[in-house]
Amino acid sequence: MTDAVEIEALDLAALLCSRVCHDIISPVGAINNGLEVLDEENGEEMKAFAFDLIRKSARQASAKLQFARLAFGAAGSAGAEIDLGDAEKVARGWMDGEKAQFSWTAPVALMAKNRVKLLLNLVLLATSAVPRGGSIKVMVSPSASEPSFTFHCSGPNARIPPAFEKLVPGHITDVHLDAHAVQPYYTGLLARACGMSVAAVLDGADVVITATSSPV
Repeated sequence: MTDAVEIEALDLAALLCSRVCHDIISPVGAINNGLEVLDEENGEEMKAFAFDLIRKSARQASAKLQFARLAFGAAGSAGAEIDLGDAEKVARGWMDGEKAQFSWTAPVALMAKNRVKLLLNLVLLATSAVPRGGSIKVMVSPSASEPSFTFHCSGPNARIPPAFEKLVPGHITDVHLDAHAVQPYYTGLLARACGMSVAAVLDGADVVITATSSPV
């Protein structure tokens, strides 16, 4: 099998920044649109519409930024641990703006930073597995030393994300990395950094994504 390829650190940083900007530009733009409506309209109905748009978009932008802070950001010093309760909170905030229903089963525990970042990035991959909505069920094993993550994704036209086969293992020699493609690639980097293997399989009409400790 082809070895994983790692891109330059500066290129990775630039692509991840582009990814975050791509995620938040829509709700921020909607806030701006709402403010323009308030400036231009005098009708109470339009003002109520604008305020509702601004409130909804501000919540969405905040949720996306809080998610990005844990999924892509430093989130503490090297070797830090993150509360799984905080990970659940930001994951639910992100999923509020998505089509799929979301459930989360995990122990009350602290987990190594990179493993939590991997878990959250797998939330994004699971979302792309059910592009028309459905349900995503997340299960985190209670083992602190060798945790495992399972995502059961069901919905109309559920599919293994098309980028999964090459981008997660890091086989990118003939792949153009952009702000969209960098996320599954980054997921693979995280998995390898914390000694875990990520796989996706079809289970009937559903998709199951797993992350387990790699054999030594």
